[in-house]
Amino acid sequence: MKFLLFTFVGVVHLFSLNSGKAIYKNDISRRTFQEIKEEIARYKDVAKAIINLAVYGKAQNRSYERLALLVDTVGPRPSGSKSLEKAIQIMYQNLQEDGLENVHLEPVKIPHWERGEESAVMLEPRVHKMAILGLGSSIGTPPEGITAEVLVVTSFEELQRRAPEARGKIVVYNQPYVNYSKTVQYRVQGAVEAAKVGALASLIRSVASFSIYSPHTGIQEYQDGVPKIPTACITVEDAEMISRMASRGNRIVIQLKMGAKNYPDADSFNTVAEIIGSKYPEQVVLVSGHLDSWDVGQGAMDDGGGAFISWEALSLIKDLGLRPKRTLRLVLWTAEEQGGIGGFQYYQLHKANISNYSLVMESDEGTFLPSGLQFTGSEKARAIMEEVMRLLQPVNVTQVFRTGEGTDINFWIQAGVPGASLVDDLYKYFSFHHSHGDTMTVMDPKQMNVAAAVWAVVSYVIADMEEMLPRS
Repeated sequence: MKFLLFTFVGVVHLFSLNSGKAIYKNDISRRTFQEIKEEIARYKDVAKAIINLAVYGKAQNRSYERLALLVDTVGPRPSGSKSLEKAIQIMYQNLQEDGLENVHLEPVKIPHWERGEESAVMLEPRVHKMAILGLGSSIGTPPEGITAEVLVVTSFEELQRRAPEARGKIVVYNQPYVNYSKTVQYRVQGAVEAAKVGALASLIRSVASFSIYSPHTGIQEYQDGVPKIPTACITVEDAEMISRMASRGNRIVIQLKMGAKNYPDADSFNTVAEIIGSKYPEQVVLVSGHLDSWDVGQGAMDDGGGAFISWEALSLIKDLGLRPKRTLRLVLWTAEEQGGIGGFQYYQLHKANISNYSLVMESDEGTFLPSGLQFTGSEKARAIMEEVMRLLQPVNVTQVFRTGEGTDINFWIQAGVPGASLVDDLYKYFSFHHSHGDTMTVMDPKQMNVAAAVWAVVSYVIADMEEMLPRS
């Protein structure tokens, strides 16, 4: 799951969508918006067929069952691990056996980090063994660990004010959870900011919307010229308890041991499959999710669900004997959790063809019951997406929200390609995100059916319309 959300400023369109004027600039298209609405409305029966197959027909629960088989067999799939590469090879075989076209692997160099053995024990004012998860790319401690007094802060601003107190201590961040995009900065930058004021290590309150004593891991970033210090997340409960103790004037001492190690980059692959377009095969609608995960739980929710509804979208379209005018391309990303490594390398490899990408889609915020679609693009493209989403009235998922995004597709969106992502139950998502709780138990087959239907209808209709989505 992405660690910093991308923000897009919509472009005000020049022509009224209902004015009857051309909806593309420079007379690329002379069709009126009313004509485009009528074209989309003609997909009503196709949309119903996709929905019926996914939600009520022979394909119901298929994405759930496929996902369960993979994650039960392989388990978590951290970047650089043998389990990730095993999953990629299994998916390569699965996509071929499913009858999809142009199934291939595109090489990617990815980071390789392992957490090793880790522990944290509060020694004063009482002995308490703490649940922790080291953060991705963190260095380890010396074998004997780091034993030091604690400084508790609730913000970077407080850390700066109390900088003289931080030297030689372990900084504990007890930042309040506002939302993921605002709060995750403490996980990503906490070690660097603590190191700048002379701290020996940092422990960060897990970035989670809810906790049952569950630490949540994720990527963190070091900065050139700043000493690297070990860093880990602790539970919400421990962060709050330590903060209360500090407010009473207690001296708090923690012993931290981390066996984390960074290894040379490993060989990996983005996994690609297609339904080749019948009329404009060089033009692409991309659907995606990432196959890697963190090393805890099963990576079922983040992002097994997104990867498997993306596969399911192509399966549904193929099963119905449909072939859109444009190529539908499935990409299962590698090393998303390390900051979109697979996504970036794919962009570098394919950006020369950027004018042929009509829409890029990524599901990476859960596959619970979706409430709609997030979309980034021109106002004219948004109006088209709103019409497409009307086709999903049978499952009551018709809303189009702002800010479609995804770690792996943001490279395309920032370059002007329209982008879309599912809108989901983020409170539930961030309760289990990057934790031991990310397992198949979180997933619901009926909700995955609906998510897959939404993904399939949107991707097929946009791929089959006579014209690409208009850009700004």
